[in-house]
Amino acid sequence: MTELDKLAAGDWYDFKDAGVAAQKARAARLCQEFNAIGATDSVAQTAKAREILGAAGTNLSMQANFNCDNGRNIHVGNNFLSNYNLTILDIAPVTIGDNVMIGPNVDIYTVNHPLTAKGRRDALAKGFPVKIGNDVWIGGKVTITPGVTIGNNVVVAAGAVVTHDVPDNVVVAGVPAKVIKTLTE
Repeated sequence: MTELDKLAAGDWYDFKDAGVAAQKARAARLCQEFNAIGATDSVAQTAKAREILGAAGTNLSMQANFNCDNGRNIHVGNNFLSNYNLTILDIAPVTIGDNVMIGPNVDIYTVNHPLTAKGRRDALAKGFPVKIGNDVWIGGKVTITPGVTIGNNVVVAAGAVVTHDVPDNVVVAGVPAKVIKTLTE
């Protein structure tokens, strides 16, 4: 099994492997091109975003700066809006539903490393998918950690660190994020 095969299978892999590095280098180049376009040419910026992402629905709006590990593992639905400085470490799949708004300076991580010093010295990593439902608003400076699923109709308050799954129809806040309100419509 190659390191990319291990990564795809959800196993521990060597993140310094040439195949993994090439995947990240491609993403870095495309993100640099996206970020260089700037807001003055939204048509070109949207076209470049579509080149980076694995899939995107209608009404895609992404602001620079945007950075990712792969890009092809990111799938966003219709009416997706991200503000400035979004980072998605998409070594594993990141699936984002329809009508999702992401505030500035948000980080979404799918990669984790061993707790053992030896495992970290051996350059091991493992990916855990992140799923974000429909009608979600993620406030500024939120961090979403590997393996988290966020339900539908959720508000994640600014500054929250989401370390566990979030049910539908709630507001979560804090470090770590906890449900602070149920939403009814």
